[in-house]
Amino acid sequence: MTRAPLIGLTLDIEPGGPQEFSRWPYHALRQNYFSAIANAGGLPVGLPHDPALATALMARLDGLVVTGGAFDPDPALYDEAPHPRTTLKPGRTDAELAYLAAARSRDLPVLGICGGMQLMAIAWGGSLFQHLPEQAPGPIAHEQPNPRDEAGHEVTILPGTLLSRCTGATGMRVNSSHHQGVRDAGSLVTSAYAPDGLIEAIETDDGIFRLGVQWHPEFAIDPGDARLLAEFINAARHATPQD
Repeated sequence: MTRAPLIGLTLDIEPGGPQEFSRWPYHALRQNYFSAIANAGGLPVGLPHDPALATALMARLDGLVVTGGAFDPDPALYDEAPHPRTTLKPGRTDAELAYLAAARSRDLPVLGICGGMQLMAIAWGGSLFQHLPEQAPGPIAHEQPNPRDEAGHEVTILPGTLLSRCTGATGMRVNSSHHQGVRDAGSLVTSAYAPDGLIEAIETDDGIFRLGVQWHPEFAIDPGDARLLAEFINAARHATPQD
């Protein structure tokens, strides 16, 4: 491919109000998601919350990033009742699941970030801890108290995985901003763990770049973050027919 691969990033949504950016509902996403994809060689575009557009959009895209956000997927997706601390954005989740299904049907590269990784686990038949402090307490503060653009803890990367090949590392220093976590990765392979044993990265083993990470590589905290994004863009560059 001679052009930069076109990468779709799922957007968040806010209800709006008199003191907000808009009085009406609006989409939003941190700027560094877009700049990280652009710096890695991709052409980023935002995706609205319309499942009916999923097939048409994935036909135009070369790769998909399912982003994070301050909300949780509906636990009914893995046959659980919601925990009191679980916060839903059903319209966003419905759209992201549709985008994931359409990307899978076209064998497009997928990168799930934080909540995007958690949704990947659900889409591949897995489940989540709905509130880590109660359901999987441990010594790691997964809602790190220090700034989000600093490392919160380290992860161990399993050898022979896509993540290992992408980063060229056996471990990374990562930021951590989540109260939920992957309990069961379903049919996905676990490729990294936190020191307390929590799953930090998951991937497919079918030769297609489908990788989810619990941290935020767009902050470029560890050298492995830039390598990860570069390999995702490289996979997207070769996922669709050459120009």
